[in-house]
Amino acid sequence: MTEPDPKPRKASGQNQPAGQRPRGSSSAKGGYRQSTSPTGTPRAGRRQTSRYRQPEPTLMQKLRTPALVLIVIAAIGLIAVFAVTTATSPAYACTTIDTVQAPVAGELGQVQTDQGNQHVATGDKVTYPVCPPASGKHINNPPRGPIPARFYGPNDDAVPNGWVHNLEHGGLVVLYSCDKGACDAATQDQLRSLVTGLPASAVCKTPAGVVSPVVAHFEQMPTRFAALVWDRVLYMDTLDVQKVYDFYTQYAEKVVDGRFVAPPEPQCAVPSPSAAPSGAPAASGSPAASAPAASAPASSEPSAVPDSSAAPSPAAS
Repeated sequence: MTEPDPKPRKASGQNQPAGQRPRGSSSAKGGYRQSTSPTGTPRAGRRQTSRYRQPEPTLMQKLRTPALVLIVIAAIGLIAVFAVTTATSPAYACTTIDTVQAPVAGELGQVQTDQGNQHVATGDKVTYPVCPPASGKHINNPPRGPIPARFYGPNDDAVPNGWVHNLEHGGLVVLYSCDKGACDAATQDQLRSLVTGLPASAVCKTPAGVVSPVVAHFEQMPTRFAALVWDRVLYMDTLDVQKVYDFYTQYAEKVVDGRFVAPPEPQCAVPSPSAAPSGAPAASGSPAASAPAASAPASSEPSAVPDSSAAPSPAAS
C-alpha cells in the first residue's frame, strides 16, 4: 500500500512567470485568461473595425438600367418600322389619270403636257401630275434609271421613276394593265414578241436593247395598253404591235429646222445631209435629210446612257 505524497502537486502553470504562462490558459474561474504582452501586462482589446456600408440606391438608380433597356428596344423598333414602311411604300404617286383625247387626223397618239426632266435620287418618292407620265422627274443612276430595255413581268420592279429616263433618251415604253385584262398568257407572249421585233430609231438608228423598248406593268392609265415616247402617248385597248412601231419611229426622235425637238437628250447629234440615210422619216413636215448639220442641245446634266455606237447587246427578256 503506497503512502500519499506529502507535498501536494501544484496545478499546471502555477508558480510560472506571468509571461511564460501558456496563452489561453484557464483562469481559476474556468474562463480564459486575458491575453498578456511578453512583459506580462494585459494586452489592450482589439479594436473593432467599422465596415463601410453603402447607402441604399435611390428609386432612380434602381430604374436606370431597365429604362435604358426599354429605350434601346424602342429605338430598334422605330428603326425597323421605318425600314419596313420605306420598303413597302410606293416609289411614286399620281395626281390624276390621263384621259383619252379624240384622234387627230394623220397622227398617232396624243400630246401630253411636259412635266419636266429633273433628276432625283434613288428612293425619292415622285408625284406625277399626270399618269402614265411621258416626262417628269426620274432617277439618274443606272440601272435604276434608265432601266434595262426588256420585257418586265407583272411582278417585276419597273416604275416610272426609272423608265421616264429611257424616254428622255429617245426610248419607247409600252405599258400594260393586269386589272384591265392584259396579263393572260397569250397577251404576255405578244408583248414579249414586241421586244424582239422593234426597229432601230428613225434618226440616230439606235438599235433595240439600248434604251428601247421597256415593256412593263402599270395600272394608273385609262386603257389596257399605252405606248409612250417623250411628251406623247398612244392609248390602246387592243394591242397593235405595228402601230406601236410606227408611233415609235415617227415621234421618239424628231428633228425640226436642224435641231432635235424630241427627245431632250438624244442618242446622237443631228446628222448632216450627207450622213443622213436615204428614206429617213420626216419630222413635222421637214425631212431630216434636208436639215443642216447641228449639235444636239447641251444637257444640264450628263447623259447616263452611252452612245448607240458603244451600246451593249439587248438585254434578255
